[in-house]
Amino acid sequence: MGAARGRGISRGGRLGFSSVVAGAAGMAKSSGGEDGPRAPADDGSLSGTRENLVQGADAVTTDELSSLGSDSEANGFAERRIDKFGFIVGSQGAEGALEEVPLEVLRQRESKWLDMLNNWDKWMAKKHKKIRLRCQKGIPPSLRGRAWQYLSGGKVKLQQNPGKFDELDMSPGDPKWLDVIERDLHRQFPFHEMFVSRGGHGQQDLFRVLKAYTLYRPEEGYCQAQAPIAAVLLMHMPAEQAFWCLVQICEKYLPGYYSEKLEAIQLDGEILFSLLQKVSPVAHKHLSRQKIDPLLYMTEWFMCAFARTLPWSSVLRVWDMFFCEGVKIIFRVGLVLLKHALGSPEKLKACQGQYETIEQLRSLSPKIMQEAFLVQEVVELPVTERQIEREHLIQMRRWKETRGELQCCSSPRLHGAKAILDAEPGPRPALQPSPSIRLPPDAPLPGSKATPLKQVQKEQRKHAKASGQLNKSSASGHATVVAAGGDACSPLDVPQRDPVSQDPDLAHHHSRESLISQESEDTYL
Repeated sequence: MGAARGRGISRGGRLGFSSVVAGAAGMAKSSGGEDGPRAPADDGSLSGTRENLVQGADAVTTDELSSLGSDSEANGFAERRIDKFGFIVGSQGAEGALEEVPLEVLRQRESKWLDMLNNWDKWMAKKHKKIRLRCQKGIPPSLRGRAWQYLSGGKVKLQQNPGKFDELDMSPGDPKWLDVIERDLHRQFPFHEMFVSRGGHGQQDLFRVLKAYTLYRPEEGYCQAQAPIAAVLLMHMPAEQAFWCLVQICEKYLPGYYSEKLEAIQLDGEILFSLLQKVSPVAHKHLSRQKIDPLLYMTEWFMCAFARTLPWSSVLRVWDMFFCEGVKIIFRVGLVLLKHALGSPEKLKACQGQYETIEQLRSLSPKIMQEAFLVQEVVELPVTERQIEREHLIQMRRWKETRGELQCCSSPRLHGAKAILDAEPGPRPALQPSPSIRLPPDAPLPGSKATPLKQVQKEQRKHAKASGQLNKSSASGHATVVAAGGDACSPLDVPQRDPVSQDPDLAHHHSRESLISQESEDTYL
């Protein structure tokens, strides 16, 4: 299994990520390839800024003009139909019929997630298992970006480093990485509305996030697999929040994955192969007989967190669980795909050689990647964090015996949101966002046991009558409001009137069918 191990691992001046699986696992061409876009002219370079991303017609090559990422193609973009994920209908990234969550169920889930996000520290401390179950069911789309920030710890990192992203954004950057990043921009989800236009706001923000990371971690620089990760984040949140989530993924969830020589991904390839022997002996035996190195099929899966492999609805569900439970989810997804692609004698009849086997893993059956099926299989697969860590120690020992010490000294991997929160050094300010939902006075929160408003007013009248103050009580009873927790309170308990009730235009603006947060990152979608 060592034949292919050393090839294409070093990123060198460019990437090396794609060369690991070039010709076998169907990765995108390396940026330095002769078929890729040529380097832009000196006067069209980004030079560490975002203003010059839109190049002139003389700086665009034939290859660029033929892609959907070009400005000429974007002129007719308004006429194309877009699916609910933002992909052009009929394109490679778009999906057909999907299993829609009933609207009432979605609203209930939104209400529950709003309650969790508004009391995040308490939920993480006492009800983490409930958070995990709700992540497995799927985070509501309107709150997914905010939930990912809270789960990953990106929200805390942003609060601990105010102004840091702006500082990195204004810095010129290392030309060595800027040139490579610029070449990769149009390759990231070119059929998505955010990235369809060369020089559009999506590509600009992607450039900013990736450049900022090379300045934040200059010893790591840039790896091609970081681009799709950052692009997925940008589809759900602004650039600054996406940057800190990317930092958490690279440092806490997948440490060492994007460093030079990619040693961490090689170790995880061996861990995956060892776990496969327990999950699917048939698939393990076949891959062993064919002498197929794990790097040939799992590199793109793991480094891109399946963002370039699965249907989009499945990608989002996998990421929901990944942010909550950590790399265990990535291993489980990989094992499920291998098990159902190569785990029976019938399926192996078409895989007589290495090439056929790799093609089978490149062209996975839509059935095994379907959202409901895949998520159920992943949740039920008995692969634990303890098993992964035990295998990690075994593979580390074998590595040292055969190759010596690791050159990359990355921080220990943290398995999910709970481990990241527990590892946070020292006390920190509690995450207490502003109230995220406004209700009319007679509508308590769903699931709360609030007393109906009419009953409260009746009791107040009885009390006022007994005190000889009926008239006064009647005048003030109409001003009763509902507190954020769903309990009724008197006007004396409210220090000031709601500005929405004072301004009819504001009231109309905040009257929405969807229960969305007022925070900027939540309304970004």
